[in-house]
Amino acid sequence: MMLMAMTATTVAGCGSNDTAADTTTETAAEDTTADTADAAASEGGKIFGYTCMDGTNPFFVTLEGAIREVVESHGDQLISMDPANDSNTQVNQIEDMISRGVEVMFVNPVDADGIIPGLDMLKEAGIPMFGFDTQVGDMSYLTSYAGSDNYNAGYVCGEDLAKKVPDGGDILVLDSPTMQSVTDRTNGFLDAIKESGVTFNVVGQQDAQGNQQVANEKAQDLLTAHPDVVAIFGGNDPTALGAYAAADAAGVTPLIYGVDGSPDVKALLKDTILEGT
Repeated sequence: MMLMAMTATTVAGCGSNDTAADTTTETAAEDTTADTADAAASEGGKIFGYTCMDGTNPFFVTLEGAIREVVESHGDQLISMDPANDSNTQVNQIEDMISRGVEVMFVNPVDADGIIPGLDMLKEAGIPMFGFDTQVGDMSYLTSYAGSDNYNAGYVCGEDLAKKVPDGGDILVLDSPTMQSVTDRTNGFLDAIKESGVTFNVVGQQDAQGNQQVANEKAQDLLTAHPDVVAIFGGNDPTALGAYAAADAAGVTPLIYGVDGSPDVKALLKDTILEGT
């Protein structure tokens, strides 16, 4: 099976551990880190902020844990919030973190353009922003950016599919148009199969929102209409896992690709229709 683990290395020194460190992810309504943040400030430590599109995604759990490890090893504090794939919530949480005195912000957007009001607030407050994994709509806001080559991640999945299914066939695509990283991966995948010379037909393409449950529901509907597809491309590993569950329930066996190199997917590569990540 193909294994292409895409691991973004952030400015704070993220690792690629398969086992994620403990986190203190919270919602905007919670106030569990305010006291410790105040303590860090009073002791001379810096206060870092962290926001990503989905704090439950194993990929981001690993990144947050690695950032936290480095930040706390220097006697600093990390305030981490999870918007649960809601752009408005993410902007509100950024405003909350500014009020808590964050001095540096790690940023991964739910929506590349939807996060701009939050970036405006950070800019006005003079807080430097470090982007990771997914680009924002205007990269001039960021002090720096670190991420995987998302286009290539999708491209190598498409290359692999063309080699393994040389006769071509119908395929499904589960993308997430608001997530630039997933859009880049989808474009890479589609370009690779087009350039391969093998005839593949995209008979269904749906927005899975990068979410496993949504992907499962979308894949169920698509597989009902197109049970003979030879492959499904998911823009990230939660999407691939949702598609896998749908295909398994339907008793069909298309090759399924994701991106992230998450532990759950890697564990299934050897003996299932999950073909690559």
